[in-house]
Amino acid sequence: MNIIDTYHKTGSYRAAALLCGTSHKTVRRVVERQAAGGPWVRRLRLLRRNTDAVVSVIASRVKDTDGRITAKRLLPAARAAGYEGSART
Repeated sequence: MNIIDTYHKTGSYRAAALLCGTSHKTVRRVVERQAAGGPWVRRLRLLRRNTDAVVSVIASRVKDTDGRITAKRLLPAARAAGYEGSART
């Protein structure tokens, strides 16, 4: 959903956030940026993440467990797939 349109329909940051699936703070920032005349621009991700090489393994495990898998249980599978980062990442 478009955050700005949703905010104008509901009149509340929190109501718009619930409908858009984001936080009320994000809605406030977007609405204030639009009111100031600033364009919305998606920021590019400049750095690679340690998990980029195993993102498919992570996604499949999260999907299989309905998002209830912990990092402790996911780490062995990620390491087997080539993850070289630390356990805390």
